[in-house]
Amino acid sequence: MKHFFIDQFFVPEKAKTEFTERLNINRSFIGKLPGFIEDSVYERTDEQGNIICITIATWRDEDAIKKAREAVQIEYQREGFDMPAMIERLGIKLNRGLYQKMED
Repeated sequence: MKHFFIDQFFVPEKAKTEFTERLNINRSFIGKLPGFIEDSVYERTDEQGNIICITIATWRDEDAIKKAREAVQIEYQREGFDMPAMIERLGIKLNRGLYQKMED
C-alpha cells in the first residue's frame, strides 16, 4: 500500500529563495531513493506575501520511508546541513505527517 509523506510549510516572504533552493536539493535527492514513486509541490501566497507550501512524496511502503529518512539524515551530515536550525533561523513553521489513502 502506498504511503504519502506530507509536509506543510509556512515560509515568511524573506525566506522564500533559500527555502526553495533547499526544497529543490531535497527533492532531487529523495527522487533517487529506492521506493520513491513521485512527489508534488503546491504553494499559495497569503495576504502578507508569505508562502504556504505543501509537499507530497509518495512512497512504495512504510519501510521505504524509514530507509529514506535514514538516507536523508546521512546526506545532511555529509553536507553539514542542519534542517532544524534553518527552519528556526528563517522563521519557517512545519507540520508533517505520514498518510495513507482513505478507503471508500
